[in-house]
Amino acid sequence: MTTIPDITIIGGGIIGLLTARELTMAGARVSILEKNTIGQESSWAGGGILLPIYPWRQPSAISELVRHSLKLYPRLTSELKTATGIDPEWSPCGLFISRNPDIEQAIDWCDRYSINYRTEQTPSLDNLNCDPLNPLWLPDIAHARNPRLLKSARRDAENRNIELIEHCDVQNVTVKNGRIVSLTTDRGERPVGHLMVCAGAWTKTLFERFFSEFAAPEIQPIKGQMLLYDAPPNLLPGMILENDHYLIPRLDGKILVGSSVEHCGFDKSTSETTYRRLKSFAAHLCPALKTMPIITHWAGLRPGTEHGVPYIFRHPDLDNLSVNAGHFRNGLVMAPASARLMADLILGETPLIDLEPYSLFATH
Repeated sequence: MTTIPDITIIGGGIIGLLTARELTMAGARVSILEKNTIGQESSWAGGGILLPIYPWRQPSAISELVRHSLKLYPRLTSELKTATGIDPEWSPCGLFISRNPDIEQAIDWCDRYSINYRTEQTPSLDNLNCDPLNPLWLPDIAHARNPRLLKSARRDAENRNIELIEHCDVQNVTVKNGRIVSLTTDRGERPVGHLMVCAGAWTKTLFERFFSEFAAPEIQPIKGQMLLYDAPPNLLPGMILENDHYLIPRLDGKILVGSSVEHCGFDKSTSETTYRRLKSFAAHLCPALKTMPIITHWAGLRPGTEHGVPYIFRHPDLDNLSVNAGHFRNGLVMAPASARLMADLILGETPLIDLEPYSLFATH
């Protein structure tokens, strides 16, 4: 006799993996279906800064998820490292924001969300060529190494007996009497208890294919390109954000340079134009990088909403369908709180924060 999972999740990125973890810890049986490889889309492609870019310019709904995620990350990454032996490389190296024309708004935001900051005392800028304007140093802000975090979360899922099915294409969805009954995939028919869509940039496409008569979340693919330099450790004092681009030093010295924001559909190709622009930014801000090799150049597709606020809701028309998607540039930083909020909603627990800003009909 086939055991029906309590929750079937479509999408194996950081949102899907951490939501599955929350649900499994509450006793649910969870399966994850991923059309490609687990953790190899937007979650893998980003830089891993655990703070939105200029968060005071973002809607408060983003800040609420960020505030809770920042509290959850140290314990989460410690537990993942202990359970799997794979270090997500959570590194509280600090974030230096060199130019802040809206410094009063920035300080108000830091005070409101209890973010430690300095406006006078800054890290050493010896290796940097920047012209600070109202600089802001956030000494406690961390980054995580995306590929290692994803590997660790995947191993943890396996240890918890979460069923992971990769390269699994959903071909049809059977709906009866306002409930999803089963999925037809290229790996066979799968009965459904509750279906959760964590499909990132592909969420709206999935709705258009299988739920076209129902309201759908407005999520569009937004491409981002990045470079990775081979550099010695301690070249930078921490993460550096200048205008729209940033440098992120990994623990082994490698430095990420990001990133572009491009509206070009599901095209994940890299371009020479963006390569030159990111390389020029990096070489200008940190001249030492001029002599250091670029290891790789890649692109990923972020799940963009109008204002960057994700969708986290149970569908009003389908009794056993929910969505946790649309985190744009902040999927990694918002993931722990988003996963807990989604689990609260499914399990009928008191939600972590107010759900209204993340509903299907809220302005995103």
